[in-house]
Amino acid sequence: MTPQHHPAQPAGTGLTRERLSDHTVIAVSGALDSASTPFLRERLHVALRDPGMYVIIDLSGVTSCDASGLAMLVGARRRMEANGTPLTLARPRPRTARLLRSTGLLHAFSGRPRVGPARATGPDPRSAAA
Repeated sequence: MTPQHHPAQPAGTGLTRERLSDHTVIAVSGALDSASTPFLRERLHVALRDPGMYVIIDLSGVTSCDASGLAMLVGARRRMEANGTPLTLARPRPRTARLLRSTGLLHAFSGRPRVGPARATGPDPRSAAA
């Protein structure tokens, strides 16, 4: 049996999952770039199991994003869409929101509901991404 290689966690990068009553909130932090996406993609795949009625990816902790980060988000959306589970991006910082808007990806994800009780202290996601 061949041992599996797991990408190392880049400094400052993380992913947490919180399963609420009817949905899952996944908070991503750090840079979404070619150095971090192998690690985050693997963690995101695990976090998307048993998602509930919909999934929210909280981007408020994302400091920067490049094409590999965008590809990771699109891949997550496709996996969820195949299962009939809506995936929403919430609370992107202004720079990430501009990137999503300029690439047309902001419209590829479903509406931007509030993140949920555990993350409700931040700004309304609609204000940052609209």
